[in-house]
Amino acid sequence: PRLEQITALLPNVNCGACGKPGCSGFAEELLSGKANIDACKSADFAVKEKIARLLGKAVEQKDKLSAVLLCNGGAKVKNRFLYYGIEDCISANLVLGGQKECIFGCLGYGNCVKACPFGAITMSKPDHLPVVNQEKCRACNKCVEACPKKLFVLLPHTAKVYVACSSNETGKDTKSFCSVGCIACKSCERTCKFGAIHVIDNLAVIDYKKCTSCCNCIKVCPVKVIKTRPIR
Repeated sequence: PRLEQITALLPNVNCGACGKPGCSGFAEELLSGKANIDACKSADFAVKEKIARLLGKAVEQKDKLSAVLLCNGGAKVKNRFLYYGIEDCISANLVLGGQKECIFGCLGYGNCVKACPFGAITMSKPDHLPVVNQEKCRACNKCVEACPKKLFVLLPHTAKVYVACSSNETGKDTKSFCSVGCIACKSCERTCKFGAIHVIDNLAVIDYKKCTSCCNCIKVCPVKVIKTRPIR
């Protein structure tokens, strides 16, 4: 009876993020003690709490995670050659790192959109960049795995500020192919009173243990590459 109850409580989307053979397989492993309820990325805390009670266990509430895209370029970055191959990020990336002048940036073929089992990612127009719905995202890690450029990271909702760039080129070189990439000017570093942001290898990096989300770094960034997340 408990197996049926647990299976009914699980989202039954069979996303595979837990690493088990579907929600029914995950339910069996939960009941046998081989899996932990935290491994489910699809269920919210209320559901996890109900399942934990059925199992006679406690579950700890953690900061909600969601994905962010570390790229601000998209259609703003020119192509260095015409690509006529399979419209797939992995395939395009195999050809000299992709068609974009920025070898670090998004290729725009939407592997992340196809990989997301929750419909949390859409392609924006006219920027042609993936946009993550922070409320729909379940931090299943599928977009992280699908992106050949490794442009997605999972951040807790308490981390409201992020740097939408992954380029390690010098500021001069970045500016030559992307008008909205980090130029390593260190304006953010000089402005932050908490020492929470530093330019490392030509890219602004935020220390979330120190960041207070005061957003002063956003105000001084000349290329507007530091952004806030639309989290309610």
